[in-house]
Amino acid sequence: MSLAKLTAISTSTLSLLLERQRLQTLPQYTTQTSNPLHLPQITKNLRQLKAGILALEAKEGRTEAVTLLRSQYGRMRGMLGEDADRAGIEVLEEPKVEEERDLSPGIVKTHTRSRSSSTEPIYTPYADDPEAGPEPGVLLQEQQRLMDDQDMRLDTLAQSIGRQRDISLRINDEIGTHQGLLEELDHDLDTTSNNLGRARRQLGTFAQKAKANGSTLTIAGLIFVLLILIIVFKT
Repeated sequence: MSLAKLTAISTSTLSLLLERQRLQTLPQYTTQTSNPLHLPQITKNLRQLKAGILALEAKEGRTEAVTLLRSQYGRMRGMLGEDADRAGIEVLEEPKVEEERDLSPGIVKTHTRSRSSSTEPIYTPYADDPEAGPEPGVLLQEQQRLMDDQDMRLDTLAQSIGRQRDISLRINDEIGTHQGLLEELDHDLDTTSNNLGRARRQLGTFAQKAKANGSTLTIAGLIFVLLILIIVFKT
């Protein structure tokens, strides 16, 4: 698989991953648990990308393009989180470096001949109408820029969520304070109501006693007035 094809697969997979993350932020995502969110296509693309990277690395060695593709594969796999393990998407491990062994003279001669033949220039056939399109390196750089932008947006989103959480905690504290004040006010109102009830009962009792003893008080008042008049007239 060519470098251009691998770059196209990587770009397409990144677009699907970004769309998947956008859908996961929607409120209705929690109720749509049956929605795979492009996971089957992403899994297929990542497996093709892994096989293509290994084939390209075996053919051309660890070039800059292969290194960048490896890095992008790891980051895109990390964007899936736990779904990557559940989908069976394997980690792209580093190739093991084999220890060099002593070569026999015949093997050395053959190796020298193959190296000398590999230094000969390789000519590719001329195409009258080559396919137009950006260079694979440009596509890889653009994809790297998109992933860096995504990291910045995720950092900004995390900071915004943190600020909203702090605001929510402060609001909860204020609500708790107001709740305490309302409970104290309810207690004071209950106490005042009880005091008013006792005062009303005391007034009722006094009124009943005054009504029952009204005639006695009237007679006592008349006798007191009469005594005063007698004293006045005698003097």
